[in-house]
Amino acid sequence: PSCRRYVAGGRCKSTARLEGKVVIITGANTGIGKETARDLAQRGKVIIACRDIAKGEAAASEIRAETGNQQIIVKKLDLADTKSIREFAEKFLAEEKELHILINNAGVMLCPYAKTADGFEMHLGVNHLGHFLLTFLLLERLKQSAPARIVNVSSLAHHGGRIRFHDLHGEKSYNRGLAYCHSKLANVLFTRELARRLQGKFQRQAGFTANALHPGSVYSELVRHSFVMTWLWKIFSFFLKTPCEGAQTSIYCAVAEELDSVTGQYFSDCQPAYVSPRGRDDETAKKLWSVSCELLGIQWD
Repeated sequence: PSCRRYVAGGRCKSTARLEGKVVIITGANTGIGKETARDLAQRGKVIIACRDIAKGEAAASEIRAETGNQQIIVKKLDLADTKSIREFAEKFLAEEKELHILINNAGVMLCPYAKTADGFEMHLGVNHLGHFLLTFLLLERLKQSAPARIVNVSSLAHHGGRIRFHDLHGEKSYNRGLAYCHSKLANVLFTRELARRLQGKFQRQAGFTANALHPGSVYSELVRHSFVMTWLWKIFSFFLKTPCEGAQTSIYCAVAEELDSVTGQYFSDCQPAYVSPRGRDDETAKKLWSVSCELLGIQWD
C-alpha cells in the first residue's frame, strides 16, 4: 500500500561497485548496520566492527552465504572503552593498507545511567567520543586512500539535543531520552567541524568527505533498554521502517556518485535534510571538538 511505501522512504539507487575497496562499519552485527553491511558486501570488502564477536560472526556468515563474498571480516571493537578502540585501530592499520569508507553506525539509546570504561556518560561516550577517537586513529589511512568517505549515523533526535558543557557526563542531571538527543547532536556537530577541517586544497583534489544522516524511525533493537518504547515499537511497527529501509541513507552516503564532492551535509531518505539551529552552530562545533580532544587525551589539529 502507498502508506507503507511512504514509511519506507527513499532508496539508494546507486549501483556503484567497490571492488578493491575497504569499508568499516561499526555495530554491523544487527539492525541498520547489518543491513548496510549486507548491501555493501555485494559491492566490496566489508569489515564488521562490533563488541559481540559471536553475533558479528553470525551476521557475517549469513551475509557471506547470501552474497558469495568471502571478504566479510569481523573485528572486535568496544566503543565504550578507548583501549579497545586503540587496539582495533592498531590491528586494522597493521593488516589493511587502505580504507575507503568508514561508517560510524553503532549506537546506544535510552540506557539507564552508566559510564564507559573511561568514565564518560554512556550515550556521549559510545555515540560521540568513541567514534571521534576511531575516526582520529584511522584518518591518515583514509587520506592515503582518498577518494574516501566518512559517514556518521545521527538522528532526527538531534533537534532535541544541546551540548551541556557544564555537565557533559550527566552527573548533575540525567534523562536518558535527552542524553540520546545530546549525543546525536554531537554527531552532527562533529561531522560539520570534521568536514570544515578536511576542506581546502586536499579535499577538493581527492574527494575526502564527511556527512551525517538520519536513518528514519526504524524497527530495531535500539530501544531494548526501554520497556515502554519496546512496547510502542511493537504496536506501531507498521509505521516504522524495516532495518533494510533504514539502511538506505547510510548506503546512499557511502556510495552515491553524486556525493563525490558533497561534504558536511546531513541527509534523510537519501536527500538533504533540515538541521536544527544548534546543529549549525560553528562555535559549539569548535568547542565540542577541543573538549573531545581533551577528554580523549589526543591532539587533533
